[in-house]
Amino acid sequence: MIRRVCKSIARIMALALDLDVNYFDTPEMLGNPIADMILFHYEGVSNPSKGIYACGAHCDFGMLSLLATDDVKDFRYGKICKDKDLKPQKWEYVPSIKGAYIVNLGNLLERLSNGLFKSTLHRVLGNGQDRYSIPFFVKPSHDSIIECLPTCQSENNPPKYPAIKCSIYLSQHYKAAHAHHKQT
Repeated sequence: MIRRVCKSIARIMALALDLDVNYFDTPEMLGNPIADMILFHYEGVSNPSKGIYACGAHCDFGMLSLLATDDVKDFRYGKICKDKDLKPQKWEYVPSIKGAYIVNLGNLLERLSNGLFKSTLHRVLGNGQDRYSIPFFVKPSHDSIIECLPTCQSENNPPKYPAIKCSIYLSQHYKAAHAHHKQT
């Protein structure tokens, strides 16, 4: 089910980027993706005025992330910032709707689209209840070359990011995300 949802979203993104509807279905892209689900545990009460969150502001570094929602009362999955480059940032609540998915665009999609699609800056709010969430993260295959899509560049809008092999890009981001852990 969730793979079908991702495939449908990828087709809509392809059309929005003026690409063939099946552009992202190739084995190099999402036809043979790196897909993982990670169990997260949130606890405690957030206090945004003091900068306390269940999970602080971040963008996912893959291509696309999906999170199923439910109808638990008084639980807010968090906030998103629609324009992460705006100062001060304006944060909006994401409602919990049973049967719906929250879709976050990741940094890889921002690179591919040359910044046309922005990765979703988001954070998680705790309400005092223990809460578990299992997001589904989707990335192109390890061998994919992440470079500006042809429809997202021009003479007046050259690529903003250098081409990079997906495995190298992900390795760099995993290392940076876990740099605070001491290696023994």
